[in-house]
Amino acid sequence: MRRAARIALVSLVFAGAGLGLTACQSDKDIDITKLGFESESPEALYNQGLANMKAGNIVEASRKFDAIEKQNPFTEWGRKALVMSTFSKYRMGRNDEAITVGNRYLNQYPRSADSAYVQYLVGLAYSKQVADVTQDQKAANNTIDAMTKVVRDYPDSEYVEDAQAKIRFARDQLAGKEMQVGRYYLERKEYLAAISRFRRVVETFSNTNQVEEALARLTETYYAMGIVEEAQTAAAVLGRNYPDSQWYADSYKLLQSGGVQPRENKGSWIARAGAKLVGA
Repeated sequence: MRRAARIALVSLVFAGAGLGLTACQSDKDIDITKLGFESESPEALYNQGLANMKAGNIVEASRKFDAIEKQNPFTEWGRKALVMSTFSKYRMGRNDEAITVGNRYLNQYPRSADSAYVQYLVGLAYSKQVADVTQDQKAANNTIDAMTKVVRDYPDSEYVEDAQAKIRFARDQLAGKEMQVGRYYLERKEYLAAISRFRRVVETFSNTNQVEEALARLTETYYAMGIVEEAQTAAAVLGRNYPDSQWYADSYKLLQSGGVQPRENKGSWIARAGAKLVGA
């Protein structure tokens, strides 16, 4: 970069801070890259970013992409850089930043050719934040929202299948959270609160891996309350849908210990919910 151009660029940077051009001109060794500026063209920076990505230097690649977008906003190179910036931040595990950059891209370019990919990246970043079921599941809800947009808005994209898998994973986490809280109440004999949680799993998360245990826990809880008919119904629905389940074997044994067997009451909410289960 010619010295005159260098000085002009640096003077613009410091002018906003109230410093004069003279102070900038007196520093012959100033490095403008330390001020967040890159002297190369956006195309050159983009290619450098790709080269760094290929070499595994993701931090430097991200810096290049960020510089392009900062120095050339609302241009084609700026748009492409936002895509790669989202990807590089996701790869570095900086998921909050990936979500922020990705959403900025989607707000600015909602109908671009890369929108499906960026929406998918946002969903992946949320999915990486999903915590154990003993913790808050806000990220699971965010994952579902983000990946549902992939499936709904970009049904022909190559990301739909994995987006659906991530939705199933997140829903299983939410169901697992309900089960964890339900077991907590059951252990403390707060039966109505426990039933509320187990019921939510059966009615709202019927296609998750938690349904078998939820039906078994309903059998256990209703039986403990002395509401035997509902306990029998829960066990019957469990046995019809998961006849080889250990949860069914345990529920059957529990009822048998009281001299009763699984028997479905068609008027029960459990029977109505059970009719919607996969395999019902």
